[in-house]
Amino acid sequence: MTRRAIISDIHGNLAALEAVLEDIRSQDIHSIVCLGDTVGYGPEPCACIDAAMQFDFSILGNHDNSALFDPEGFNTAAEQAIFWTRSQLECGPDGPEASRRRMEFLLELPRVIREDNVLFVHGSPRGPTTEYVFPEDANHPRKMEKLFSLVPWLCFQGHTHVPGIFTSDMRFTRSEDVEDRFTFSSTQKAMVNVGSVGQPRDQDPRSCYVIFDGQSVQFRRIEYDIERTVKAIEDEPQLDNFLGYRLRDGH
Repeated sequence: MTRRAIISDIHGNLAALEAVLEDIRSQDIHSIVCLGDTVGYGPEPCACIDAAMQFDFSILGNHDNSALFDPEGFNTAAEQAIFWTRSQLECGPDGPEASRRRMEFLLELPRVIREDNVLFVHGSPRGPTTEYVFPEDANHPRKMEKLFSLVPWLCFQGHTHVPGIFTSDMRFTRSEDVEDRFTFSSTQKAMVNVGSVGQPRDQDPRSCYVIFDGQSVQFRRIEYDIERTVKAIEDEPQLDNFLGYRLRDGH
């Protein structure tokens, strides 16, 4: 059965992405897809886009979109980072032709991809690029019923950086509560947040991604050289050092 790695929210963190890709190479994976936010926050957006160009497909994230157009609803540090990211993409380290390819890659990213009865989005099936679905939303049946009405069977998403599985019986299963793998029911819908490669926010600083085999998912947590990313952010005056320091605690 085909095994696919599903990653999300790289956020310009090349050290994290390289560690995840190394793990993927050891897992008999046939394809890699990314659910958006390849850039934003992190210090190496160009290299991360170059890597993403090799994936099976990528989805448009809100930071990817804001690198092309104006950011909306960003805090000061995130907005400052996205303007810096845009400057890196427009005037990359390896000439105008490479810069053009990266910008075109972002411009052509789809907001949604559907394969049979599986959706791939960044945010949610209702707001593919921008809507957050947090663990506590499992307690809001009206919101969840609307979201699940748009899910054919499964939906993979990122955006919150908090990995876990929402099921249509209004439950949320955190990734740490999945012992080995989570097998999906043919009679129940699910939305899977695959977590974040480059900026985890579930109090676990390790990168997170999932392996999907068509019937079940396995969450993978990968250690990486956080201090390498922290130093790269400290070395760039236009990036807030907080964007690096928060990586140490997974907040």
